[in-house]
Amino acid sequence: MMDLWVFTSMTCDKSAKFTPTTHRTRRNEDGHHVQERAEQTRRTLLEAAASLFDERGYAGTSISDIAARSGHTSGAIYFHYASKEKLALAVVEGHFATWPPLIEQYTATDTPALERLVRLSFAVARAFRDDIVVRAGARLWTERTLIAAPLPPPFVGWIDAVTEMLERAHAEGDLAPHIDPERAARTVVCAFFGVHTVSEALDRRRSIEDHLADLWALLLPSLQTRPIAAELFPMARQA
Repeated sequence: MMDLWVFTSMTCDKSAKFTPTTHRTRRNEDGHHVQERAEQTRRTLLEAAASLFDERGYAGTSISDIAARSGHTSGAIYFHYASKEKLALAVVEGHFATWPPLIEQYTATDTPALERLVRLSFAVARAFRDDIVVRAGARLWTERTLIAAPLPPPFVGWIDAVTEMLERAHAEGDLAPHIDPERAARTVVCAFFGVHTVSEALDRRRSIEDHLADLWALLLPSLQTRPIAAELFPMARQA
């Protein structure tokens, strides 16, 4: 018969081996939940701030307004973002972070480049219309002189992306031979964001897709080797 002392010692040893692992697992789970809650709080604060910045602008929005809109305390805002300037910067950075994956989505396909460009423009237009962080980031950038924080430079990435698409269209034989891709890209970007500015002022971008279709009806015949602009719009608007 096994000695009782030996049996007890073995049992204790087994417990000693498993208990720390259990504690570590619980600590890891607790830490993961804390991190999830913190991320959710940050997102709630960011979206509350974005909605107010979009409605009232930077100067018309206070920390107490954001706290009331978010359902969190001012202390929570200062804990996660330190200041209104930092929160505004986070909104603008969120705006700019939207574009690289969207551009990648519409450039990493075998669709003709001009069609991809039109599809991308409608996707961006819908983001400006429907995404509160995108809208607020755009407004904050126009109010950048009021914000004591360095904001990312606009438009350069768009000009590069459109230039690349137009160069691809040239290689595919779809770009008119007299068109210089880089110069045309600057014009397209200027026109595109001009349409957004006017559409925002007129109807809060509710008709942005109609305005954008009108823009492409003017631009595409000049860009294309064989003008077939009307064929692209139904497909692009549904993308």
